Amino acid sequence: MNTRLLTNALTDFAHWMSSHPQAIAEQEDRETSAAQTRSYIKERLLALTEEELYDYLSPLWAMLMWGNKHYQIDNIIEANGMPLLRKQLANLVYGEDSIEKRWDEFRNKVKGIGPAMMSELLCKTYPEQYLIWNRKTHNGFTLLQISGIPRYESSLTGKTYAYLSAQGRDILAFAKKHGNRGLRDMLTLNTFIWHNLQQAPDGEESHPKQADKLPETAKESAFVHNDIRDKLADIGRFLGFHAEIEKKVATGAVVDTVWEATIGNMGRIIYVFEVQTSGSIDSLIMNLMKASGNNAVQGIVAVSDSRQIEKIKRETHSLRDIKDRLICWDYTEVLKVHESLQYVNETINTLGLVPQGF
Repeated sequence: MNTRLLTNALTDFAHWMSSHPQAIAEQEDRETSAAQTRSYIKERLLALTEEELYDYLSPLWAMLMWGNKHYQIDNIIEANGMPLLRKQLANLVYGEDSIEKRWDEFRNKVKGIGPAMMSELLCKTYPEQYLIWNRKTHNGFTLLQISGIPRYESSLTGKTYAYLSAQGRDILAFAKKHGNRGLRDMLTLNTFIWHNLQQAPDGEESHPKQADKLPETAKESAFVHNDIRDKLADIGRFLGFHAEIEKKVATGAVVDTVWEATIGNMGRIIYVFEVQTSGSIDSLIMNLMKASGNNAVQGIVAVSDSRQIEKIKRETHSLRDIKDRLICWDYTEVLKVHESLQYVNETINTLGLVPQGF
C-alpha cells in the first residue's frame, strides 16, 4: 500500500470534511440509507413480499443506473423467484457460514444481483466489517497500489472479497493511528474513496493494467460467465430492448441472453448471445446454429476473450448456416460498454430528468 499517497489523501479528506457544509449532510444521508437497510433483519428478509424487496433494493446506490427500478427488480424476481431470493438474501447477510462461502453461494444461485449490490448490502448492514466494492473502489485501491485487485468485478470470489474488506479495515486502522477520526467505518471509507482517490496526483502511478484474459479457475469462470450474461441483459435494457437470460428461442436452444423488440406490424426481432468462458466451444456453436433456425432471430453473437474468439471463427468457418451471420464480441468490450452506459444512466437519473418508476 502506498502510505504516502494515503496520508496525503487523508489530509485532503479531513480538510474537505471540515470546509464543506454538504459533507456532513452527505454523510448523514449515507447513515440514514444504511439504517434503512439494517432494519431488514433476518426474519424480515425471509418473509419479503415483492414490494418489500423493491423497498430493500431500490435505495441502493448500485441501483442508480436504473430510472425505472420497478422494471429491473421485476426482472430479478422473474429470473430467480421470490423463495430463492428470500433465502439467499437472508443467508448472504445473516448466514452463519464464512463470508467466503455465503458470497460464492449467492453468486452461484442468484441472477441479476452482482458484487456492487451484494457488497453494498453487506457494508450497510456491517459498516465496520465489509467494504463496498465497485468501480470507484477499484480505482481507489489501484491508486493505493494494493495488490491482489481483480481486474473486473465479474471475477470477484468470496475469498477475494474477504481479502479486499480486510484491506479496507487496514486503511481505517491506518487513518485512526494517524489521527484522522473522520474515517470511522466502511461507509465513510466509501465517501473518502469517491472524493479523494479517483485520480493519481502528479508524480504518482497506479498499477500497470493486467492482461485481458479470462480467469483460469472453474469458479471464477462461472462467475465471469454469469456476470457477462447479466450485463448483456442490462445493455439490452439500456438500449430499449426486452431482455431475458437463459431463454429458449428454438427447439433444443436455450441461450444465455436474448434481446427482443416488436416493430410495428413486422413482428418480433431477436438477438441471441452465447457466452464462452471455459470448456468446449462445441455446445456454443450448436446452440447458436439451433437458435438461427428461428426466423425472428436477426443476429447471433458469441462472447468470449480474444483467444477463444479466434478459435470460434476457425471452427465456424466451414459452417454455411452461421458463418456469415455470426458476430463475435470480446467480453472485455462488453464490460466497458456496460460501464459506460451505467455512467450515462446514473448521471441522467441523478439529475432527476426522468421520474422514478416512469
